[in-house]
Amino acid sequence: MNRFTGKVVIVTGAGSGIGAATARRFAEEGASVVLAGRTEEKLRKVAESLPAGRALVHVTDVAQMEAVQGLVRAAVDRFGALHVMVNNAGVAPEGKITEASPDDWRKVMAIDVDGVFHGCRAAIPELAKTRGSVINVSSVSGLGGDWGLSFYNAAKGAVTNFTRALAMDHARDGIRINAVCPSLTRTDLTEEMYGNRELMAKFAERIPMGRGAEPEEIAAVIAFLASDDARFVTGVNLPVDGGLTASNGQPPQA
Repeated sequence: MNRFTGKVVIVTGAGSGIGAATARRFAEEGASVVLAGRTEEKLRKVAESLPAGRALVHVTDVAQMEAVQGLVRAAVDRFGALHVMVNNAGVAPEGKITEASPDDWRKVMAIDVDGVFHGCRAAIPELAKTRGSVINVSSVSGLGGDWGLSFYNAAKGAVTNFTRALAMDHARDGIRINAVCPSLTRTDLTEEMYGNRELMAKFAERIPMGRGAEPEEIAAVIAFLASDDARFVTGVNLPVDGGLTASNGQPPQA
């Protein structure tokens, strides 16, 4: 498919995991891709896997409004327009409210929530020119609670409802705004979890499809939501979870 030939896409958190897979997916479908993140070495490694002349590395701290404004300017200056903004950067501090620190709270809000706000605020004026779209990377943790992840739950819950409200506000501007809500996905952040056989067996029992996702599977859904195939879809928080949220929480019946 070449659904994004001539299109320009920004992906934050593009140095690894879902962000890297998303950058590759858009490039495979013809897009020029701006890779944003805090670690230049990781971004350049991903950029080397993309077609020459259609990748731009831009070191960006999404927690800073001025940095994200500079990211959008760089994309437009280099490629002439912006069609898709993928707000993917995120962190997930663990621990109960009495265990995780106030600094952890501020960090997750600065990156997971402020980062999405900054990305949308900076991109929407350019997306209005191209009738483009935003895809926010939320989580099933933004649809329900987890043990020991209350800070992350709060952040992703904010992203989930922020996505709905923005979609309502900007539909008449020709901008579609959606989110994907992955469950367990194989990334650098979850590699240790994947090495824990007992933990993975518990996940396999809870997820009807019996496994976690690969980042490419999340990237494929992000690309769908950004494409004209989803041209009448906006305000959606789409679970990409192997059937996890289809359950009412009761255990499998032997």
